[in-house]
Amino acid sequence: MNTIVPSSFLPVIQLAITPVILLSGVGGLMITLTNRMARVVDRTRILAGQVRQAASQESEEREHLENQLDILWRRARLVQRAVMFAGLSMLLACVLVMIIFVDAVLEREFAVEMVVIFLASIVCLIAALTAFLRDIVVSLRALKLEVVRVRGLSR
Repeated sequence: MNTIVPSSFLPVIQLAITPVILLSGVGGLMITLTNRMARVVDRTRILAGQVRQAASQESEEREHLENQLDILWRRARLVQRAVMFAGLSMLLACVLVMIIFVDAVLEREFAVEMVVIFLASIVCLIAALTAFLRDIVVSLRALKLEVVRVRGLSR
């Protein structure tokens, strides 16, 4: 059995840096996404209370509130999708780090597996960012509807 010399792991550690940096960056994205989800949940609870109060009021106000709830539900699903893909990207990056070290210890070639896992991690990150950007577009459309409505009422 070969003895493992700590200095022989230096290239392995250098190779593992890329997925670790990916983990750090996606971790920042996860903080942003979970904050957005919390805001959507809080706003949904407020609007749901307003819908309950508007049950006996004019139907136009209730319809507007229900439309806003529909938009918030869509946003929640988009953020959920983004969190799921970002989490999967992080999980794959962790698996990649493990495979890099297993490859070094067992002195086997897992190059194809490493490339596939890294690419899968990046594809999941792209999917997470796409869902995140779609959420931003949906939230700005909802904001525009609110602004148009308020301007129409004030004239």
